[in-house]
Amino acid sequence: MDIETFKKEYEDILTQLSDPELISNWDKFEKINKRKVILEKIIEKDKEINETKNKIEENRAIVSAREDAELVSLAESEISQLQEREKNLNKELEELLNPKNIENTEPQSVIVEIRAGTGGEEATLFAADLFKAYSKYAQAQDLKQKTLNSQPSELGGFKEIIFELRGGNVFSKMRYEGGVHRVQRIPITEKSGRIHTSTVSVAVLPKPKKEESRIKPDDLKVDFYRASGPGGQYVNKRETAVRITHLPTGIVVTSQTERNQLQNKENAMAILEAKILEQGEIKEMEKLGEKRKTQIKWAKRAEKIRTYNFPQDRVTDHRIKKSFHNINVIMEGKLDPIIQALKENEKNF
Repeated sequence: MDIETFKKEYEDILTQLSDPELISNWDKFEKINKRKVILEKIIEKDKEINETKNKIEENRAIVSAREDAELVSLAESEISQLQEREKNLNKELEELLNPKNIENTEPQSVIVEIRAGTGGEEATLFAADLFKAYSKYAQAQDLKQKTLNSQPSELGGFKEIIFELRGGNVFSKMRYEGGVHRVQRIPITEKSGRIHTSTVSVAVLPKPKKEESRIKPDDLKVDFYRASGPGGQYVNKRETAVRITHLPTGIVVTSQTERNQLQNKENAMAILEAKILEQGEIKEMEKLGEKRKTQIKWAKRAEKIRTYNFPQDRVTDHRIKKSFHNINVIMEGKLDPIIQALKENEKNF
């Protein structure tokens, strides 16, 4: 099926949605609207690919003209970057057109929670390194990023950092990252040159859409307090930090990233909604048989999934028993080879 067919279907759907009588049939309206969202993704991705191709041709014309050496050098550099972008966009379009995904209404946003585990200050530093790697990966993939909460450590690491990623196929890109990440390296705090082993846990939580949220205001206890940095630094004189307790489940979330209460409350609610959805998914999974549990592959927070061995320049993903080299490049956000290998492995099941 070519893109023109999807464009025609999209126009037909817009015509149907303009019919005032459709709103009286809510199920049909919802189904058509979901299809509209999927088609919009496909059409937009095709548009991005064509725009990228046009930019490549414009730069090639500059190179061919050879009128300005500096301009030619810039154009050649941009061609290389644009070709890499075109390659990634084509992969994303291929995924969108996959029959298995074409009817998929996977989450448009995910909330990623990184927490330092065993290893003291070294674990907090690796949590910061992992956050940096995900941020650079998100930037390369044109994902929107927003920090919802963070607890910095004394040396510039993170005891915890929670952030939202939003954009094309974000769940399929990030869903394999949930679990325990183990790092083996010589910490900057180590005087005798010994290799330490530390851990960081990552949770990737689908963010529910607003219409899917079933949180009742009466179920919430909201407290405001003064935000502070590591060691009591940067103490805010106003009570802008927010703590929300969901009384039915006992889940407690906080946010102190922003300078105003309202924004911090919105951030905390986003985290809470995702955690409640995760808890519901886990309960549903526990009711299922072992075979179905394996198929779902819900990321367990306590499961060791990956080891980053810096002295041996190696990242090993234990789920597929495969190692990847050039660890410094991987930590700069070049996660595609690992993610693609995990996707290929899943296709074989």
